[in-house]
Amino acid sequence: MDEVKGKRQYRSAVREEGARRTRRAVVEAAAELFVAKGYAATSLADVAAAAGVARPTVFAAFGSKPALLRQVLDQALAGDDEPVPVAQRPWFAPIWQAATAGELLGAYADVCLIIARRAARLFETARRAADDADDIAELWRTLCANRRAGATMVVRRAAELTPLPDEQRSVDLVWLLNDPAHYAALVLDSGWPEERYRDWLAAALREAVLSAPA
Repeated sequence: MDEVKGKRQYRSAVREEGARRTRRAVVEAAAELFVAKGYAATSLADVAAAAGVARPTVFAAFGSKPALLRQVLDQALAGDDEPVPVAQRPWFAPIWQAATAGELLGAYADVCLIIARRAARLFETARRAADDADDIAELWRTLCANRRAGATMVVRRAAELTPLPDEQRSVDLVWLLNDPAHYAALVLDSGWPEERYRDWLAAALREAVLSAPA
């Protein structure tokens, strides 16, 4: 009996890993197509063909095109499909480890760069799609709210390290600055080296959080 149970567990693990590989392939294909063709012009059949699977497989895995876009964005933000929040990722740890507010904001500039490198074009895809689809408009509002939540978390952590001149103003400005659209405009469209972008962002974040309002 134990031997049979072991074989069943093994087969289940193999199936689960196969399903996970399929989901990854679909997400990668969808990300490329959404950016290249736009959300509206990309069908689930297009994604299935690019991923090398049947359309029903895509539908069974994600349920709908909006759900697929949400998963694409989630993985772009996190870097993979592991169920680990961004704030608990190893590349986010320098924010918690920073000894000063200035050091923390430099670390946050690094985090913003990591995320924007993966997600800038996908954010723009979602923003454009939100104009024509209510379900994507809701997704876009969630993305914006999540950026604000991230800004709030960073500013509150900075406030634990040093008194801030205007905490709410700082949240507003950090939320403005952590938009991946800035990376798209300066790095992807204007040709800035990533190091220059990172240095500009770190300086802008420090100005936003640590400087008193004019």
